[in-house]
Amino acid sequence: MKKIILPTDFSANAWNAICYAMELFKEETVKFYLLHTYTPVFYRMDYLIGGPAYSAIPDIKVDVSLAGLEKTLNDIQEKFPNPNHTIETVSAFNTLTDEINRLADEKDIDLIVMGTKGATGAKQLFLGSNAIFVIRKARIPVLTIPENSRYKKLKKILFPTDLWSRYKNKELNTLIEMADEHLAEITVLHVHEEPLQPLTDEQKENKTYLERNLDEIPNNFVAITGKKLPEAILDHIEENEFQLLAMMNRKHSFFERILLRQNIDQIGFHIKIPFLVIRDTASITR
Repeated sequence: MKKIILPTDFSANAWNAICYAMELFKEETVKFYLLHTYTPVFYRMDYLIGGPAYSAIPDIKVDVSLAGLEKTLNDIQEKFPNPNHTIETVSAFNTLTDEINRLADEKDIDLIVMGTKGATGAKQLFLGSNAIFVIRKARIPVLTIPENSRYKKLKKILFPTDLWSRYKNKELNTLIEMADEHLAEITVLHVHEEPLQPLTDEQKENKTYLERNLDEIPNNFVAITGKKLPEAILDHIEENEFQLLAMMNRKHSFFERILLRQNIDQIGFHIKIPFLVIRDTASITR
């Protein structure tokens, strides 16, 4: 059984991500954890002993959290009745990223699905501070759903890679299992930013390794020369009907750099489709 965290702040954006998850996983047996986190406006000493549940001193944020979760749960059950799905609500006095990592460890979570709010203006990347913090700190894969993205049958997945990493099977399997469940094709995109830039021996070995791992999934490999990576990804998404962008995220990688706010205008990168981010803990081979 798959286990998935659905963070919510009770916004339309969060509800859109929940709806997407219910559709995407409707054929799978899933336990969802509907999560809302809160912190008090000012720090109260009774939180040292467990908060209002122990001190009997009311806190409006607790009431709002519990009421919001109950309403959201009722809305899900009314709109998406599904015997394959069970839902547990979690109201936590904690930061979002810390609570996600706590739940992930305690419940053996497979995935986080959360909404993102896009930037105004064309060709910008702005996932929103919560999504950025979760992507950077979560130890499990994160599927982000743009605010204007509606569920479409998953047929084509774009997977950019620099071919410098020998991905670990467990991490790569997140992508493979999603493609397999939906009979989707994976397009592996490698961008040569400089013309006539051949693959190194290490990159060739990693490409062969990737081909072998994707052997049972419909796949194709595409090479683009003479474009910067963000531009190449954006153009390839716009020129083809992809329903999902998937990327591996490792420390100091290109992907981590594009999350930094100060680089947004320079990079000019805007994601309009759902975006799966998987932590890459493998050693690079160069």
